[in-house]
Amino acid sequence: MAYSEYKMWLQSENAAVPKVDSIIEERILNHWDNIDGSVERGYSGKSLFFKDGNICYDKNRIRDYARYLSSIGINRVCCNNVNVTERSARMIADDLIDDVAALAGIFREFGIRFIIAVDFTSPRLLGGLTTYDPYDEHVIKWWKAAAETVYKHIPDLAGFLVKADSEFRDGPAALGRTQADGANVIANALKKHGGKVYWRCFVYNCVQDWRDTKTDRPKAAYDHFYPLDGSFADNVILQIKHGPSDFQVREPNSPLLGAMEHTSQALEFQVTQEYTGQQVDLYATAVQWQEILDAPVSDSQSMRDLMGNKVKAIVAVANTGLDANWTGHTLAQANLYAFGRMASDPALTAREVLGEWVKLTFGSNPAVYEPVLDMMLRSREVYEMYTSHLGLGWMVNINHHYGPSPEGYEFMKWGTYHRANHEAIGVDRTEAGTGYTAQYHPHLNALYSNIETCPEELLLYFHRLPYSFKLKSGKTVLQHFYDSHFEAVEHVEEFISTWDSLRPHLPECVFSSVADRLLRQLSNAKEWRDVVNTYFYRLTGISDGQGRKIYD
Repeated sequence: MAYSEYKMWLQSENAAVPKVDSIIEERILNHWDNIDGSVERGYSGKSLFFKDGNICYDKNRIRDYARYLSSIGINRVCCNNVNVTERSARMIADDLIDDVAALAGIFREFGIRFIIAVDFTSPRLLGGLTTYDPYDEHVIKWWKAAAETVYKHIPDLAGFLVKADSEFRDGPAALGRTQADGANVIANALKKHGGKVYWRCFVYNCVQDWRDTKTDRPKAAYDHFYPLDGSFADNVILQIKHGPSDFQVREPNSPLLGAMEHTSQALEFQVTQEYTGQQVDLYATAVQWQEILDAPVSDSQSMRDLMGNKVKAIVAVANTGLDANWTGHTLAQANLYAFGRMASDPALTAREVLGEWVKLTFGSNPAVYEPVLDMMLRSREVYEMYTSHLGLGWMVNINHHYGPSPEGYEFMKWGTYHRANHEAIGVDRTEAGTGYTAQYHPHLNALYSNIETCPEELLLYFHRLPYSFKLKSGKTVLQHFYDSHFEAVEHVEEFISTWDSLRPHLPECVFSSVADRLLRQLSNAKEWRDVVNTYFYRLTGISDGQGRKIYD
């Protein structure tokens, strides 16, 4: 199927670059594209930018893409993966910098500045030094020389993105230095050029012993970074995932967001659907983002109140690739659109931005507009019903993160546990347990620590409870699990029926591609239902109160 059949709505060639008036200065899209052409957590085909170890792209399509991003308010793009390979590290070296500059030039036409992901060990990897210690004079000089080279070719480069001391990537901690030490040596090299360092806070112990019940992965970012408030250079932005775990279907907001009074921060979302259906299952991320922005950070402020104040930038991991329709699932285009719009105006609701996208894509015919918008607004709740329960996460297949595996991570090194046994499930994260709740504002600590006031959708994230615990609905925790999984399959069947009714109103290529994804989603929902319900039935010996089929 040709790209032209799916071509997004774009401005005309002669249209001016839109000027977005936003309280958020930097609206950033991070691509996790690898220089070999693959995309980490990519569900839309190969990379738009790379192939076989080189920068390689269709210039016309990149111009279309840059124009589209600009039209929704994106003004910064990083095209290479934060997990920098030895080859992609050379994007700041002489052999690749000319090609990087040419790519940056296309985005510049549309008011978008480039960011390059760099390897913290580059002084050793590229420069031939024996160390990458930020206190070493040779290392300091190397970063300054590298900055001179890059800014000679890309004078408006926004800066460097760095993932260090995380998931087997070396960083300053390996040398006994702090995260601030590591960020500042690069920031100082970029400062004279007007560049910034975007330093990811996804730093945690990824070789945890499952027997250790006190080490709690969600505590890691706060523990590592909060004590360093005021130590970072003023051109460092700490890039903080919206939740303390890892882009789960349901988790609380990170306590680090807004906690640091003297350090610029960026809120990081994930547009690509790593844990949220992988662009097979329908999932409108805007619904989740609205919840995140509405969530309290104190007794008087929500996350939305931090936007443009303590939080200077909004970042998201992209969901695009070489698939003809850009995003694999045609309806997943709405997630990219929604990110740009909500990053530009955090006051917008999910209904508003999704409604805009449906009209731009399918028109205003109520026979199409209303059903599609309804499906998308319901999709987040439906997906949660068959994959996540009261704040539980991680019950997915290891590595590829799609499909059910109730104990997939339970005895692994990654520190992502639900600790289910035959009597109880969940993690006690109150001060009597791991102490995680103490990282929050006192108001939220009290809210989350009390079983009576803890939001029910996060109950098992913060508390360990018996399966017989009664929820506000009157159902036990276990019956809630059973009911949610059975009901979710019915909801997906409704999605299929709704979409089938729209066939006369849609281009056949669009109808058939989405119809295929919905059928795959139904198969996935049934698999989740049968695997998870059977898991808990075998674990507890407690039957479904409605006598439905569960395998023994």
